[in-house]
Amino acid sequence: MASETPFTNREALQRALTDFDFFTRLGKIRLRAYQKQAAAPILRAVLRREGKTFAVMFPRQSGKNELQAQLECYLLLLFSQEGGEIVKVSPTLRPQCLTAMRRLERTLKANPLTAPLWKKEAGSVYRLGNATITFLSGAPGSKIVGATASILLEIDEAQDVNPEKYDREIAPMAASTNAVRVFWGTAWTEDTLLAREIRLAESLQTAADQRVFRIDAHTVEREVPAYKQFVAEQVAKFGRDHPLVKSQFFSEMLTGRDSLFTEVRIEKMSGRHAFLSEPLPYERYVLLIDVAGSDETSSHLSAAGERDATALTLCRLQPPESECQAVWGYDWQVVQRICWINLPLTEQIERLTSFIRYWNPSQVVVDATGVGAGVAAALLQTFGDGVVLPFVFSAASKSKLGWHFLAMIDAGHWQEAQPNDKPEFTEQIELQQLFYRQLRACQVELVAGPQKGMRWGIKPGVTDPITGQFLHDDLLMSAALAAYLDERIGAISSGETLIVRRSDPLKSLDKGY
Repeated sequence: MASETPFTNREALQRALTDFDFFTRLGKIRLRAYQKQAAAPILRAVLRREGKTFAVMFPRQSGKNELQAQLECYLLLLFSQEGGEIVKVSPTLRPQCLTAMRRLERTLKANPLTAPLWKKEAGSVYRLGNATITFLSGAPGSKIVGATASILLEIDEAQDVNPEKYDREIAPMAASTNAVRVFWGTAWTEDTLLAREIRLAESLQTAADQRVFRIDAHTVEREVPAYKQFVAEQVAKFGRDHPLVKSQFFSEMLTGRDSLFTEVRIEKMSGRHAFLSEPLPYERYVLLIDVAGSDETSSHLSAAGERDATALTLCRLQPPESECQAVWGYDWQVVQRICWINLPLTEQIERLTSFIRYWNPSQVVVDATGVGAGVAAALLQTFGDGVVLPFVFSAASKSKLGWHFLAMIDAGHWQEAQPNDKPEFTEQIELQQLFYRQLRACQVELVAGPQKGMRWGIKPGVTDPITGQFLHDDLLMSAALAAYLDERIGAISSGETLIVRRSDPLKSLDKGY
């Protein structure tokens, strides 16, 4: 090595080989205390060839991937003479494997001790002297049998890797060498690979042998003030009880199957406004329509031959009372509901046309799935695409809709009217109570994978505890269509047009710090 600078002389090399913190600072990176806490026992186990399993759970944007790259770069340097292999498995090739490879390249280039020594070989292999690291995709269809990890086996975003895939094809990579295994990730559901390995590692660790490192937002905030502000914004936007906030920032595991709308969440919907029987001047209304017979998950025809209803939810858009909420959107106040059962589509279209002309909503979101496509087409022809927004249910679109609707509820933006004793609102109170029963009957199944999907709704055969009839989710789906509209349109207040764009929760959680 040349001796022109203190960063490339023999003394620096000797110190770096025994001081991981010094090594990272040569690359202009200062690790935080919680990163060092996780790195130390992993490095010790690798160097002593102890073959242990570690689980590291960090919240989003807290430096997990930076720590990975620094460890990989350091181990390549340590084993550059002796030789050995690191294998890193990510849930997907694009973008996760490729992103991890680019991050390692930047780290290798940034550190003066490794910059002149590394090279990329064919495909996804990086070499520094006699040591290599191979990046592999853990996607279900990937062919990765045959790789061997003698230094370290890493599973990145382990919550998104199929446990069977790991057991069958990935775990054997460390079997013959008893290499150290590290499962990196962020909290998701209790049935993921990461959750399983955390439980196993916890059963083996002792006070002197820590193997699980579970960091939450509060730990990061103590070292990074900017992170505290970022997390506070996410909590204000989506609510502290939103599943993505709980898991992605506070490292709280979620149950894979559970009730989606808890009593706490339902309580948050309580507003202070009244139902309306006629439009008020200078106010903005939006109409949400779930069309009967266009269920996105199952046949609406029950065993008893009873069909669900076409459900209308009329909302008034209001600026939020809280200034901190104003940044994130507008309040949706439910002022009227309507249900039509077994009504011919031609008559539905006629009634919808009259209703829209009477209330003059600025936007109408209509379920355009299945037979709903005909209703949407008719309304588009009459009122135009500046007013009518068709929504087609699919597994992906319904999942995204659910995440947005939860964010609106948890942030206090979905508000139900206060019941009163006026006779003309008796039906509205009954429909509101039916809506609440649909909420309580709604079940959710969180789906493993990078998309953070969820399947949600009322399962076929569930009966109404009050009427004994089959319970559908028509009023619920009608209300949830607000999330689609909330993402796309502005709100009008005091004669001004304000454009408010609510971002995709999944994308928003991966930005900021």
